[in-house]
Amino acid sequence: MSKKRILVVDDEPDFVAVVKANLRQEGYDVEVAYNGVEALEKVKANPPDAIVLDVMMPEKDGYTVCSELKHDDKYCDIPIVLLTAVAENVTSSRYSHSSGINLEADDFLSKPASPEEILKSLKALMD
Repeated sequence: MSKKRILVVDDEPDFVAVVKANLRQEGYDVEVAYNGVEALEKVKANPPDAIVLDVMMPEKDGYTVCSELKHDDKYCDIPIVLLTAVAENVTSSRYSHSSGINLEADDFLSKPASPEEILKSLKALMD
């Protein structure tokens, strides 16, 4: 059985490094992208088994990336865990929690999400 591949997408290199190290320690292959445009390019070049996707990023935000992938028959079955620092009770923000739910994300975690929370979510989505 080959290792599951996870794409971690976040514009904070330190956060990416911690998540990547933890996922690799659990036996996953990890690829990274630092913005939404790069994430879409990597998904299209080599679709991962799951995606950990930050919401607030330059060039193309996580909601847009999630929407594009979920509305494309080639990629719609890839589990996506959305991460955001926006509080759940803030509905006036363009990055509100309700928008994430409406985009058919497979899970939604508030930042700072621990590597353990992310791992638990990924395992639940991929099993």
